[in-house]
Formats: sequence, structure tokens, C-alpha cells
Amino acid sequence: MQISEIQVDGYEKVVRCRDDNSGLHAIIAVHDTTLGPALGGMRMLPYASEDEALFDVLRLSRGMTFKSAVAETGLGGGKSVIIGDPKTQKSPELFHAMGKFVDSLGGKYITAEDMNIGIPDLEIVKQETRWVTGLSRDSGSSGNPSPYTARGCLQGIRAVLETLHGVDTFVDRHVVIQGVGAVGGGLAVLLKEAGAKVTICDINEARVAELSKEHGFDAVDDAKHLDVECDVYAPCARGAGINDDTIPRLRCKAVAGSANNVLLEPHHADDLRSRGILYAPDYVINAGGIINVAVELLPGGYDEGEACRRIDRIYDNLKLLFEISEREDISTREASQRLAEKRIAEGRK
Repeated sequence: MQISEIQVDGYEKVVRCRDDNSGLHAIIAVHDTTLGPALGGMRMLPYASEDEALFDVLRLSRGMTFKSAVAETGLGGGKSVIIGDPKTQKSPELFHAMGKFVDSLGGKYITAEDMNIGIPDLEIVKQETRWVTGLSRDSGSSGNPSPYTARGCLQGIRAVLETLHGVDTFVDRHVVIQGVGAVGGGLAVLLKEAGAKVTICDINEARVAELSKEHGFDAVDDAKHLDVECDVYAPCARGAGINDDTIPRLRCKAVAGSANNVLLEPHHADDLRSRGILYAPDYVINAGGIINVAVELLPGGYDEGEACRRIDRIYDNLKLLFEISEREDISTREASQRLAEKRIAEGRK
């Protein structure tokens, strides 16, 4: 196993691992540990190159710093990515090697589930390191974080609707969800139960058909979903979906979903604002999962009731950010960054 450091300005530690025996090629990025150890998920994707993987992990780890700061989890920001096809390249040997890689940071980075990584994978990682969260309830951990991310998004959309309409009811409000995996699918169900009209889409057409049949959701072709008029557009798949090409097509009053790094560039928050579209910063609205696993690290251990109470504060955090944005005449992205940096600076003192 070969572990080497990558020098990146503004990041505490970025390391790569190559292991010929298992085929592991991975990167861990620790952005900031001012408020506590860096907690962030592990994902596995068939990146076209290491540069693409590095770009992803750096953006994600920085977002985790701000996410934890705004959510007041008492943690810092980090992330890990495995370069490979999750459909064909997963193996026990790969995750044993990944566990050793995580352990090499000595607790500076704590991992959890993310895209294409599940509890069975992390249970193998756990055999090599203690720095793993989000395992099964049977093991005393908090389980799958996806339902808690969905719960937090629901609270965030409630804050959005109240800001838009003066009341926080979901009844007769239309939400378009792009990406109905573990989080997006769960959010769709919660929204319908709350009284919203829900339209779903995904590149996985079979998943859309299954959910539509089971829950009665409206469906739209993924390529045409931006053309649907709605109150809230909820991107719940991969990031960078809000960009120069998509913004002119939006027919929504707000963007509020679980996807990480939903803006391709920071200025896209200003572009949304200039069009009168309210933006719920991604790392604020999608913090439910990280809040849930952070509760595992409290002195008394995991408590679901305490986790849910903390997750529901996402509503309050977004209302605060919307007020700051309006008062200071800045984008909600800028407002969230200022709040996060303020809390990090207070922690540094």
C-alpha cells in the first residue's frame, strides 16, 4: 500500500492511496478540523481520472466544513472517494485496504456512507479502523443516514415555502424532484404525506416507474424536468446541476434539494437571486444525515430523538440565512458562508 500526500492550499491534509493487491485507488481530503475531527462520507465512482476525483473530493470536503459549522455538529469537514466502478470493482479486499487508509489518519478523518457505499461496505472498513459512523442499529450505531437527510430536506422546504408564501403548508404546493435514490425517493414520500403535489424524474427510469406506481407520483422524462413549472425544484442527484445552461430553463420559485455542490460556480447563486429564485444552500438543507451520525459521537452515544430534534433545526438555520440575505442584500450562498465562517472563527478563538 502506497500513501502519499497531495499539497493543496487551504486544506489541512489531502492524501492518496494506491494498493496493487486490492486495486484500491482512493483520496481522502481533510479541509478543516477547527471545530472537531473531519466527518464526511465515502463515495465510489468511476471517475475518468484522478484529477476529476480530486476536484470532487476537494469540493465535497470543503462543503462538509461549512455544513457542520452551520449545523453546529461540533465537527470539521472531510470526504473520501474511491476511484472505480461500484458495479464491478467492489471486493472485501478493497474495503479492508480502505479501512487501513482511513486508519492511517489517526482519527483526523471519520468516514460514513455516501454515494454507492452502504453499510455492508463500511462494516468491512470498520474491521480495520474505529473511525466509522453510520453502521447498523444492531451494532449500536445510527444506521442508514438517508432517511434523516430526507427529513432535514423536508424541514428546509418548509422554511422555503413559508418564506415564499408566508405560510409553511405543503398543501397545493408543487415540488419537482430530480433524482429519486435513497434520499430523493424518501423525500418524495414525505412531501406527498405532507400534502404536496410531487413530480419525480431520474435517469433510472425503472426506479421512477416503481415509485410512481407505488405512491402515485407524477413522472417526467429526466431530460425535460427543468421545463416543469413548480414551486420548488429539488435536485437530489449529483452536483453542478445549476449552471449557465440550466438556470435560464428553470420555471420554479425556489431551488432546494439534497444534492451536494448543486451550483457549478459560486456566481450561480447570484444568478438565481437576480431571477427571483430563492436558493436553499445545499450544505445547509442536506445536513440531516451528518447531524444524525454526529449524534453517535456524543458522550451518551446515539439517541434518535436527540438526532431528530437537531435535524429539525435546519428549518431555523434556513430562516436565519434568508433573513441575513435580505437584510444584507447578498445571496443566500454568501449568507451561509458568512455564518459558517463566523462559527469557525469563534471556534478558533
